[in-house]
Amino acid sequence: MSGGVVKADEGPLALFGTSADPPTRGHQVLLEGLVQSYPEVATWASDNPLKQHGASLEQRSALLGQLVAAIGNPRLSHRQELSSPWAISTLQRAAAAWPGRELVFVVGSDLAPQIPSWKQVEAVLDRCVLAIAPRAGWPLQPGCLEQLEGLGGRVVILGLQVPASASSALRQNPDPSQIPASLLPLLLEHNLYGLGDPSLTRHSTSHSTSP
Repeated sequence: MSGGVVKADEGPLALFGTSADPPTRGHQVLLEGLVQSYPEVATWASDNPLKQHGASLEQRSALLGQLVAAIGNPRLSHRQELSSPWAISTLQRAAAAWPGRELVFVVGSDLAPQIPSWKQVEAVLDRCVLAIAPRAGWPLQPGCLEQLEGLGGRVVILGLQVPASASSALRQNPDPSQIPASLLPLLLEHNLYGLGDPSLTRHSTSHSTSP
């Protein structure tokens, strides 16, 4: 979707950036949960400066956009123009596009320990509410919340439980059952993440159900 200035009286805006490398059923569960919790949710694919990616940013953005389209909720938009390796840059862009809105920056519990090392972390925490989504298998580490609050963070724990499916594991051991069904045709077409074997994909989809 294209950018543009949005009115300031429409409630908090949840922002969820992800490497989407590839998007998993965990991403789908999180996005579907966010639209039940916030009046508007924006998501985008980004490069993580701490990772090597299995597909180009353009390809990952297309996959995430397809997932957003499949979810089909008008409160959820794919806003690739927010993409940046740095949270501070994303928040600056969001503040310009949605002036006056409360910004809620969403991260998984697996990333929470990394936040104190982020670029301009105190400025990041000053510009948003930090919402942590619990991921199965990644409990919050002792003292993590206190450290973030000590840096000025306003932290909330989302009442969601995101499955343990991880993009990194899928890159090493392709498992179509952990991929949203709406993405399988694109992955097959472009032979991404080792999922280009039609027999593998057909076997998985024949046994999968909607999350």
